Amino acid sequence: GHWGRCIGDCGSGGLRSRAVWCTHAEGWTTFHANCDQQDKPESQRRCFKVCDWHLELFEWDVSGWDRCGLVSAAGAEAGAELCVTAQHGLQRRSVRCLQKLNRTVVSSEICEHFGPQPPAEQACLVPCPRDCVVSQFSGWSRCARGCARGLQHRTRAVIAPPLYGGAPCPNLTESRPCGAPACPLGEEQHTYSLRLGPWGQCRPPHPKDVEPAGRTMLDLGSDSAEPSTAALPGAHPQHHAGHAEIGHQSRPVRCVRSDGKLAALSLCLQDPVPVTSRSCVVPKDCTVSEWSPWSPCSHSCAWGSLAPGLRSRRRSVRSVAVGAGKPCPELEEREACSGGGKAPLQPCPRFAWRTSEWKACQVSLLLDQQDPQHQKQAGLCGGGIQTRVVYCAQIIVEPGTHRLKEVSRPVDGKLCQGAAPATSQVCHLPCLAECAVSSWSPWGPCLPESCQHRHGGRGFRMRQRQVMVDPVGTLAGCPHLVESVPCEDARCHEWVVSEGSCVPDRGRCGPGHRVLKAVCKSRKGEEVPHHLCSELPHPEVVACEVPCARDCVLSEWSPWSPCSHSCSSRNAEGAQSRSRSILALPAEGGKACPPERALQEQRACNEHPCVHFFWEASPWSSCSEDVLGTALNTTISWSGESTCGVGIQTRKVFCRRSSSGQVTPKRCPESIRPEAVRPCLLPCRKDCVVTLFSEWTPCPTACQPGNATAVKQSRYRIILQDSANGGQACPDTLYEERECEDVPICPVYRWKSHRWSPCVLVPDSVGQGLPGQSEACGHGLQSRAVTCLSEQGGPAAVGDCVRWAGAMPALVQECLIPCKDDCTFTPWSKFTACSSDCDTTRSRRRSLTGITFVPLSSCRDAESLNSLFCIVSSCTGDPFSCLEVLQVEGMESAVAESCTMGLFGCCFCFQKLLKEPSFKTCYIEEPCTVPCPFDCKLSDWSSWSPCSSSCGPGVRVRSKWLKEKPYNGGRPCPKLDLKNQV
Repeated sequence: GHWGRCIGDCGSGGLRSRAVWCTHAEGWTTFHANCDQQDKPESQRRCFKVCDWHLELFEWDVSGWDRCGLVSAAGAEAGAELCVTAQHGLQRRSVRCLQKLNRTVVSSEICEHFGPQPPAEQACLVPCPRDCVVSQFSGWSRCARGCARGLQHRTRAVIAPPLYGGAPCPNLTESRPCGAPACPLGEEQHTYSLRLGPWGQCRPPHPKDVEPAGRTMLDLGSDSAEPSTAALPGAHPQHHAGHAEIGHQSRPVRCVRSDGKLAALSLCLQDPVPVTSRSCVVPKDCTVSEWSPWSPCSHSCAWGSLAPGLRSRRRSVRSVAVGAGKPCPELEEREACSGGGKAPLQPCPRFAWRTSEWKACQVSLLLDQQDPQHQKQAGLCGGGIQTRVVYCAQIIVEPGTHRLKEVSRPVDGKLCQGAAPATSQVCHLPCLAECAVSSWSPWGPCLPESCQHRHGGRGFRMRQRQVMVDPVGTLAGCPHLVESVPCEDARCHEWVVSEGSCVPDRGRCGPGHRVLKAVCKSRKGEEVPHHLCSELPHPEVVACEVPCARDCVLSEWSPWSPCSHSCSSRNAEGAQSRSRSILALPAEGGKACPPERALQEQRACNEHPCVHFFWEASPWSSCSEDVLGTALNTTISWSGESTCGVGIQTRKVFCRRSSSGQVTPKRCPESIRPEAVRPCLLPCRKDCVVTLFSEWTPCPTACQPGNATAVKQSRYRIILQDSANGGQACPDTLYEERECEDVPICPVYRWKSHRWSPCVLVPDSVGQGLPGQSEACGHGLQSRAVTCLSEQGGPAAVGDCVRWAGAMPALVQECLIPCKDDCTFTPWSKFTACSSDCDTTRSRRRSLTGITFVPLSSCRDAESLNSLFCIVSSCTGDPFSCLEVLQVEGMESAVAESCTMGLFGCCFCFQKLLKEPSFKTCYIEEPCTVPCPFDCKLSDWSSWSPCSSSCGPGVRVRSKWLKEKPYNGGRPCPKLDLKNQV
């Protein structure tokens, strides 16, 4: 059958089952024993039970489509078809069901529970293959002058690369040796290569390299929460509980000639120049305190062997490891110990696996039956699963005896050794089946009720049918299996006459005779003495004929056919026939064949009337106590469960006539009357059996965070046997929980991180003489102080924070001092336009143009976005004196920018900005306007006047006149005197 749905707990512990049955080759179901058990398919398998909340845990992982590949047509010869534009192809991709947490592949069925699997293949078109196209070779390169035996080359370029499986490109370069003369000794030409050595040890900075600002050291042991600085030149670093010191390390750079000799570094310089020195953290090992005293021995009970107990001790961190220093060692140590001659210990408990009884067999619905309407109609049967509870129980050996006393109390399963018994097993729930019977047999002979009388009297003819399929799970049993008809002249025995072979009277053929032989047989077909039959029949001789060679040859008579009717009535009578056939036609002069009607015979049968009688029984009653002791003398061997006595079941038995209802019992044979009473098992009254409650789960001995939810402890008990047949019911409470008392609260410690120190680069004295930039810029390291604080904010030991506050924040980080070329900006863009809203801004931007990428924050004057508040005249609300507000807020520049707009109507926008200003003097009754300052404006110079004299020295005059007077603090006008006019 189909696999059923996955049942069980969510996750990989599910099981799915299916019905497996044995069928005949013609399709009908038969018993399992008829099939080979070795070939039986599995009826149960593990599965992943998918629940709705798994949607958050699993997802389809789909890769990108790979390249479109050609699909070879079936039976097509390679190259037989010319490609015109494109060919049919197929592209594939990987489709997997993944667990989101660790990206592991799981069964696709899990993801299919939430959505269909995306397609893994799709059709595509592959353009026709294009071969690689290359240019002509260039001319040969020149040979180098001199004596070195070099090579000359020529190249060609790819004009069009190969596409879609076209022919690959040929070689693009060719070389050949030059015909140069051999070099004299010592004048060979060499190549040079740069060799970088490993980084050296991290060295602390020399005192003269320390800047006046000081070197930051992280003092993790002192109570100071600020960085300690060694400000004096030549001061040695303080060896406190721990400090991070930034030093430098370098590596050798050599220029090596092709013959292995060292050469000048300038011959090897490459771009970019490799870094030869860098900042580093001076390593410092972790330091710890002394060990605490040993704890008491944990041995509290005695095993059969002298197994030791355990004791432990601790130590704390005094200073953490810095840089590549040795990390902290183990902070806790355990060792074996013994009780040491004290009072004898109690024996330790032992544990063993125990199980509850098996639950009832359950069959999961097939996928196509998971419909509530279908579920009511379809009975669940076939292969199923039954489960039980498996738990670990404690066993105590009573002192002084070796008898085991089991304490039926569940404990943690880790205490039991060995594999746990199975919690589930395959079971079979028989399917509902109605009784199926065969067709009726022919009517038997007339038999008396008993064969004490030799012959004569009244009897019954009977016919029977068999049960083909036993009924399962139905109240209705099988119909009656025997029907009878009263008859007269009932006999227990009768003569059975058989014919002997035909013996010719003369010769080998022709007329002859056949002797009939009589045998007395019982109704069961057994041969009995002759005196049990009635009068002995006289041996009878019957004429017959053995056909001669020329005569017609006939076959023997066939058996009588089945009777045409099972009984006789006015309208129909039973008849049966037999026939024989012509085997050989007569030759000339032979005896002729009989006419066709002589080849068939008929006789009457089933001449009894069509009224049948049969016993009918009602269903058995339920098993009840045998008050009268009817079943006490019955000896029955019961197998299976223990019983609580033998009871009785009763039913009504009555004789029925086929055409009408109940008749007198005399009409049915008493010998086949069904039983009306039978013994039965009285089911035992089963009380519910539960274990004792388990011990309360231990409250945590370790401290809990102060903000944690209340810790609870719980206990449980397990139902070992459900109640049945009126037994005591199971208790309602199987699980209890309560809050833990006196749970210790963890002490609260926290790390405090201080401000980062300035970026420390490699000192100039180290970088001198090495290739690289002379400017003091580039990558370096910066450090900070990290101290431990208690819950109240006071200083605490580093070990407390290591234990309670988690990982320590980083002491050192990389930093960057940008070079001048890295911090060049583009010009500012224009300001964006103002909108009519009150609290809007307008802005302008610029960006870095340096070649090397540096964070914007590392550049001085690093503003890349400049914003100003828009001053809008349409604002309403309680105003301030605009000018004073702007001066207080340092926004005079905004006045200058906004003057040209002429929009000094209101300061409501600034009121929003300032929230609640502290100066009340700005308040006035009405809105005010602060006009922009206007300078004095003069006209342009006039043209020169005519000269005052026609000869000799004279005067010409030109002049300006006032166009606008200055106001609001604008630039004043110059004095207009004659000297300025001449």
